Amino acid sequence: MEYTVAAVHEALSVLMHVAHAPGLGVTEIARRSGNTKARAFRLLSTLEQAGFVQRGGSETDYVLGPMALVLGLAAQEQVSLARLGRRHLEELGRRFDENVQIRVRDGLASVTIAKWDSSQGVRVHSDVGARRALYAGASGKLLLAFAPAALQAQVLGGELERYTAATPTQRARLERELERVRSQGHAVSRGEVLGGVVAAAVPVLDAHAQVVAALGMSMPESRAPQDLSGIIAALTDSAQRLSRELGWPG
Repeated sequence: MEYTVAAVHEALSVLMHVAHAPGLGVTEIARRSGNTKARAFRLLSTLEQAGFVQRGGSETDYVLGPMALVLGLAAQEQVSLARLGRRHLEELGRRFDENVQIRVRDGLASVTIAKWDSSQGVRVHSDVGARRALYAGASGKLLLAFAPAALQAQVLGGELERYTAATPTQRARLERELERVRSQGHAVSRGEVLGGVVAAAVPVLDAHAQVVAALGMSMPESRAPQDLSGIIAALTDSAQRLSRELGWPG
């Protein structure tokens, strides 16, 4: 089954040509990208409206726009997080032999950018790039708890899909849970996304003391201790060390 969208490929190709050779005009961009001039102009106009390209020194050439910078900075931050986080993921993974991951907020979802997999036969499966709703699961709730108020209101005011019987789909309950996360400085979930899975997550901070990621551990309920304080303490220690590497003053 084909899931790709040809127009998106064409637009991204045009965008990359602008990125690699700023100042090109429509005719040259069309030639290099294999589009007609009319098609290239429509693609550029769409990218321009979205803020990814803009006119350069004249009305006929193109350079990257402000949204490309936003995207680049976000990518740079995530790459740094993933690169610096690998050592901490491995340390935690080898110590507990459970799945450990770093997740970041992407719109109304959280996404895994780095992970360490347990060697045990029964384990929680997670892929880099996997997306999940913000309101369910330890990492998602933590990222939502420290998200801007407007985004929290958007999630709380929207539809909260139920994944399991434990998913917090009632607004009042979720609001209380987010307040608890902010107060405690960590999040815990028991079967909120997948039945039989227990998870804990703590915040990773940047140089401005803003929460930029969640460092979390997940495990089958059959191996999870009733008291997660030891796991939370280890996650917190690793997250603080990672945060300092990202510039957090501590």
